[in-house]
Amino acid sequence: MKFIIYSFILLFSCFYSFIIIAKTGIVTGLDIPRFVSLKSNDANLRIGPSINYPIEIKYVKQNLPIEIIEEFDVWRKVKDYDNNIGWLHKSLIKGDRYVLIKNTGLVDKKIYNRPNGKLIGLIQQNNILKLKKCLLDWCYVFTKDLKGWILKNDIWGVYNKEIYNKSFIQPLINQYWKLLNFINLFNEYNQRNLT
Repeated sequence: MKFIIYSFILLFSCFYSFIIIAKTGIVTGLDIPRFVSLKSNDANLRIGPSINYPIEIKYVKQNLPIEIIEEFDVWRKVKDYDNNIGWLHKSLIKGDRYVLIKNTGLVDKKIYNRPNGKLIGLIQQNNILKLKKCLLDWCYVFTKDLKGWILKNDIWGVYNKEIYNKSFIQPLINQYWKLLNFINLFNEYNQRNLT
């Protein structure tokens, strides 16, 4: 009898944890929540999943990242950076990943040549960047004028612990970056001691 009870508890806990971890959309079978972006610079966020519902917000920024939090037929319930929630028709979104530079004051965000590397540029808040890949704390992003690594805390459109498009050789690249950082620190130490 104990075996049956323990088996039932084990089976129930495995099933319950699977539901929590792997929530998928009932229409697409894709992960919920997930980030996508707007296809055009003319998208209407509606209060409900139909064109009969009133428009709450009109988006005018192409590639704006949004988060899908629910699905119904051809409609997707989404949340934007400002926590506005409503419904968009699926024809207005695409799976391409973009990120938004967070609006956290007047400070421009830094772009580096590699994680913890050399500063190569600054980018202002509310800019939209194409997302190429993400490691644990850093994301590789680009625009037509600039490409490089940015801290994940400075962008919206990617989850905190999300690893995105990571190459199978990334561990080797990480070791190379650590070596370069060590060499740079060593050179700086020698220059200070020589002067």
